[in-house]
Amino acid sequence: MNKLFSWARGEPAEHVPQKRINLALQGGGSHGAFTWGVLDALLEDGRLGIDALSGASAGAINAVMLADGLVRGGRDEARKRLADFWRAASVDGSLSSMQREANSLAAVPMKTWLNSMGRFMSPGSMNPLNINPLKQLIERFVDFAAIRASDRDLFISATNAQTGDLKIFAREELSAEAVMASASLPTLFRGVEIDGVPYWDGGYVSNPPLLPLLQTQGSADVLLVQIFPLRREGVPTSSRDIMSRTGEIAFNAPLFAELRGLAAVDQAADRDARKLRLHRIAFAGMPGADAASRLNNNYAFFGKLYAHGRDAAQEFLATHFASIGERGTMDAVAERETEYAG
Repeated sequence: MNKLFSWARGEPAEHVPQKRINLALQGGGSHGAFTWGVLDALLEDGRLGIDALSGASAGAINAVMLADGLVRGGRDEARKRLADFWRAASVDGSLSSMQREANSLAAVPMKTWLNSMGRFMSPGSMNPLNINPLKQLIERFVDFAAIRASDRDLFISATNAQTGDLKIFAREELSAEAVMASASLPTLFRGVEIDGVPYWDGGYVSNPPLLPLLQTQGSADVLLVQIFPLRREGVPTSSRDIMSRTGEIAFNAPLFAELRGLAAVDQAADRDARKLRLHRIAFAGMPGADAASRLNNNYAFFGKLYAHGRDAAQEFLATHFASIGERGTMDAVAERETEYAG
């Protein structure tokens, strides 16, 4: 039974979330395990009910895993499905600690080779059979028919590879192909073709989608889980660090554009128009979590990110829970967290 809606079935009042919120989940490769930790802590806490979801790339995967779990069995099932997916997505989730260590060491030169080869070879050359184990995992874990039949809004972004335009897959359109379109980095996988249109990673154009949440009917509060760093101290000088930082800037640019768009809508809208109250949990980084590590699928690495995500979510709840439903805790104009006056 879905405990998020248990009040309608006569269950005890303590099962009813105190407040409701929308979640917008940014992509970031393996660093999406940070978002797993955030979601796990929010679900465990139980005070927030989830109205709508949006996501790009790894954020899209987390969003559909969460939505699937909520449909199947509520918060506990959602936590289980997220945990099971991230274990299954790791290269060593079922190995012993000794095997894990050996595998991690062996993966370093392979990862370096893939990173360098990816600059010179197309996905068709490196992966001629277009084998995508991630798609197989998603198909195994997610009941898309159940998600499409639910009443929780869900928006997934993808990039039209031919025009560069944004494509939003709404709940009614969701499929494993749509999620893979959102998560299809062109340096690793071929574009995912849907209805004759090839799509690439949604993070290029909307990371994650925010504007569609203006059209939903539930809570006006939106919690953004941001993976790419807001800022870096100092100026990168090595080729690797420069590439890392330019990638971060590129994948944050669509988010900042949507935040400015929301600010413009707020300023132009009349008093009765819907306005979003924004909140943010941002990944502050950790040792070993650089741009290259976004391809690291070692389960121990996932676990560290997960722990950081749980800590960040618990800190957010302790600091900002009282503000939810009352005011935003993130300034869309300044693009930084702040408490509004009053």
